[in-house]
Amino acid sequence: MELPPIGLGTMAIEDPDTIARAIELGYRHLDTAQIYDNEDVVGEGIARANVPREELTVATKVWADSLAPEAVRTSTEESLDRLGLGRAELLYVHRPIEAYDPERTLPAFDALRDEGLIEEVGVSNFTTEQLEEARTILESPIAAHQIEMHPLCRQRELREYANEAGHALVAYSPLAQGEVFDVPELRDIAEKHGATPAAVSLAWLAGLENVVAIPKASGDAHLEANLAACELELDEQDAARIESIDREEKLFDEG
Repeated sequence: MELPPIGLGTMAIEDPDTIARAIELGYRHLDTAQIYDNEDVVGEGIARANVPREELTVATKVWADSLAPEAVRTSTEESLDRLGLGRAELLYVHRPIEAYDPERTLPAFDALRDEGLIEEVGVSNFTTEQLEEARTILESPIAAHQIEMHPLCRQRELREYANEAGHALVAYSPLAQGEVFDVPELRDIAEKHGATPAAVSLAWLAGLENVVAIPKASGDAHLEANLAACELELDEQDAARIESIDREEKLFDEG
């Protein structure tokens, strides 16, 4: 799936004008979820923005308590209603827990794609084993796998798998909830380039094969800075130093 290197994570955004402003600044990939309780906000922001709908990739996620087949359909229709859209470009299984039953859940996603309510099927927070299982059941290709990923959680195994399987990796919490500002290696690289640790983190992700990032931002300055980060060119030495950071910090439990 072709996605821009930097998209917008919308968790906790409550103002439609923030969404509209992001779109007008150049964001074309908007990521929300049923559990964020703001699909209506995202939808209103899309409606307010003076940008053609066909230029946008809108993604949402079915939460774990709605992964029974009938609930997949009902909750997706409700999501689209809140978004004010006839379709979503990308629909994820948010987490493979609770009501998730691959043999029953995944065919329901295929059916939504066949009917045109969604364009592509994604998964989120899967292991390689769960990805393998899903690929044997789904008729649709897995278009994207969304995971926590940042310089303190580099996800080498899932990166390698994505490259072999041919799906995009969508990195959430790409700034490690601000932890990247306290990493000496990132501060050094940022100083070298006259940038910020946040820009370095996003540039590193954008430079990886098949990886895109969806940082959350609300104010214009951060929205603009995050978009501009993909223009920062890190060299091989910078990338190697990030890969060798001797610190591992995963912020979100898989369960």
